[in-house]
Amino acid sequence: MNYIGSKNKLSNFIKQSVHSVVGKNLSDKVFCDLFAGTGIIGRKFKSEVKQVISNDIEYYSYVLNRNYIENHTPIEYHHLIGELNDLHGVKGFVFEEYSENGHSQRQYFSEINGKKIDAVRKKIEYWKTEERICGNQYYFLLASLLESADKVANTASVYGAFLKKLKKSAQRDIKIEPALFEINENDHKVFNIDSNELVKKISGDILYLDPPYNSRQYGANYHLLNTIARYDSFAPKGKTGLRSYKKSVYCSKISVTNSFEDLIKNAKFKYTFLSYNNEGLMNENEIKSIMSKYGKYDMITIDYQRFKADKEENRNHKSNSTIEYLHILEKQN
Repeated sequence: MNYIGSKNKLSNFIKQSVHSVVGKNLSDKVFCDLFAGTGIIGRKFKSEVKQVISNDIEYYSYVLNRNYIENHTPIEYHHLIGELNDLHGVKGFVFEEYSENGHSQRQYFSEINGKKIDAVRKKIEYWKTEERICGNQYYFLLASLLESADKVANTASVYGAFLKKLKKSAQRDIKIEPALFEINENDHKVFNIDSNELVKKISGDILYLDPPYNSRQYGANYHLLNTIARYDSFAPKGKTGLRSYKKSVYCSKISVTNSFEDLIKNAKFKYTFLSYNNEGLMNENEIKSIMSKYGKYDMITIDYQRFKADKEENRNHKSNSTIEYLHILEKQN
């Protein structure tokens, strides 16, 4: 999934940095990814640590991580994926509100794909209600649907708007591909809670933070993934069909520094690693000042290619690269 702020390209750098500070043997460590997004970093450490704790306030993120992180033992899925792909499309909420030729004329999906998404989503919920599938299978199938739907979405990577004409990838018929997860012996936990509240209730060894950097709200940019995941009844708002969402305090210059310090103060983890870049609402000195209050502070930097939502956005920037800061705190007892 092409995701704003994704750390996929930086995951090896982050992993190597954690090893250099904490050590290479993490088998007895609890690792927490507090702003998990698609769960790339949690997945990177899943096989290395005793437990991964994953969290995000967005429900689509919870679904993805409930599958990729919390699922860790084999499940039966081949026949289920086969049944879903054999379904005929139906006129449902996604078709009517977010598809080509639906009554709301929001062209996020082709007509065929909108109807197929409705049919698949209804079938998954029916199987759950009828207890044909367990919880692990339910989230596996939901994650598979989200990943597969995203591949045929008629957007410029995010769901803040749809394109006027169906692009080539959006013209392809959706195929539900299994969202395969890593199998291991350890139990992992996934939450869908405000990060500043959850950090008061958990503890561990390594805390990884990747909060929003700027004013872009993930609840708005990925609202349609939440809608497919929840498949609930609501009245979509405006041209883009937004649903109500909780605005992050980390997307506001007014609230971000106080919220960040509150989080650092309450974190019961020996090591904290914060990913942030040079275009964020908090500057380097503000972060250093806050983290230094609570222990030994250090920082590592790396240049990397910025996220590109579309060509127009790219033209508005002088450079395609940005500087990623990895701020490091070792809390003192």
